[in-house]
Amino acid sequence: SPPTVGQAILGSKIIRQSKDFRQACVLKNKHSSFHYAIVETMAEEGTPKPSFDWLPEGMEALADGEYDAIVMGTGLKECVISGLLSTQGKKILHVDRNGYYGGDGASLNLTNLFEKFEAGEAPTDIGANRDFNVDLIPKFIMACGNLTKMLLHTKVTKYLEFKSVSGSYVYQSGKILKVPATPNEALSSPLMSLFEKRRFRKFLIYIDQYIADKPETHEGRDLNVMTMRELYNEFGLVDTTHQFISHAMCLELDEAHMDKPAADTVKNLQTYCYSLARYGTSPYIYPVYGLGGLPEGFSRICAIHGGTFMLNQDVDEIIFEDGKASGIKAGNKMAKAPMVIGDPSYFSKDKVQATNSVVRSICILNHPIPNTGDSDSAQVIIPGPQVGRTNDIFVCSVGHGMQVSAPGIYIAIVSTIVEKGNPEEDLAPGLELLGPIKKRFTSVQTTYEPVSDGSDDKCFISKNFDGASHFEADCEDFLSLYKRVTGEDLDMSINADSVEGDY
Repeated sequence: SPPTVGQAILGSKIIRQSKDFRQACVLKNKHSSFHYAIVETMAEEGTPKPSFDWLPEGMEALADGEYDAIVMGTGLKECVISGLLSTQGKKILHVDRNGYYGGDGASLNLTNLFEKFEAGEAPTDIGANRDFNVDLIPKFIMACGNLTKMLLHTKVTKYLEFKSVSGSYVYQSGKILKVPATPNEALSSPLMSLFEKRRFRKFLIYIDQYIADKPETHEGRDLNVMTMRELYNEFGLVDTTHQFISHAMCLELDEAHMDKPAADTVKNLQTYCYSLARYGTSPYIYPVYGLGGLPEGFSRICAIHGGTFMLNQDVDEIIFEDGKASGIKAGNKMAKAPMVIGDPSYFSKDKVQATNSVVRSICILNHPIPNTGDSDSAQVIIPGPQVGRTNDIFVCSVGHGMQVSAPGIYIAIVSTIVEKGNPEEDLAPGLELLGPIKKRFTSVQTTYEPVSDGSDDKCFISKNFDGASHFEADCEDFLSLYKRVTGEDLDMSINADSVEGDY
């Protein structure tokens, strides 16, 4: 049943307090050796429910009734924003129609995965149910990217364990080739000819020493004017090198960046190189037990600071007064707040607009992706132009080493933006790289974004996750959401090299 006032929720656990004060409850995560604290407010049994003058006759207060912000959906962006607002002293009500954290970005066990896709009974020959934590939207985290900075900023890193992804690959001329991670790999890589490798090295040296606010490092180039295509051509790099740098290293999703000023793409490349230098094998990290731990981690921050979480709680209506959101209604209960935040699925069609359709296919394999050196975890980026497409295709694979599957079983996911009449045709170049597939689950999701910034109607809406296998574009959306909600930029000056102690 839907949780009521004073129930702090973590996954399927409900923590009840019998006293009218905040009390820390330390639990042990069933998946790991990590401990965490949940703090919630609980009313005494039999204490009358709060009543307010604004409640219509026959209506009751939802939870405590009045809040500084109501957040709908426990997706990653929503949990980050509720966590950050709570640390600023805001009183938060956070609801989700599902019985689990993560929304579209949840991690499911085998039984729940088969139930979600109405695929019948889960098989018993591929491992125990508890061995699986399958991401519905698979993504890797750039080791020194914006999401890592958010994790450090909130100290959510205390609740999660991360591992480095084994390798990053790019598809070129019909082959899976490793993106060089060391100077020796660069010298031996079949991605480039001998003379192209020299030009590539010269290009990377320039990128490494380039500092945007120090003109002496620019070598006479104004990257706010010069396009990325012009920058590549200045160093004599050929088209195939453009593609693997832009798509596999700068993480550009299509070719539109080529004729735009190079500054932003160069910044992305510097982040990639910085992340790669930190861990050596690839620039990506991934949370043990799956991405579902990320929204749970941020939700703990909110709960510790007094936030109220209600899972299995649908929202019937967003209430407006004078054109501004003022609360939510659920059955015969209401809660009020001067702002409402959430993912697009909680808002009416006049508040959001469709952007793309993303197709994803979750594949269960009994082998690693071929031609990736038997990697337990790997990412393969297929640049769109390599297969006659506009948008890239993303392939990622994780296995037992990340505690997301049983030993000997791998979870590979292929995703892209739909641009052909048949989504299967869009996925085909990625699926062909996987080899034999034991079971496959495919979904097509229309992605939405808000039609306004929320300043007028106080509806602050995130975008749906994109089709990429990394979080960089999604982090930009979150930073925009945070500024729209608070009126301030989030401090992103923190990085993994500047912290110590309890991080």
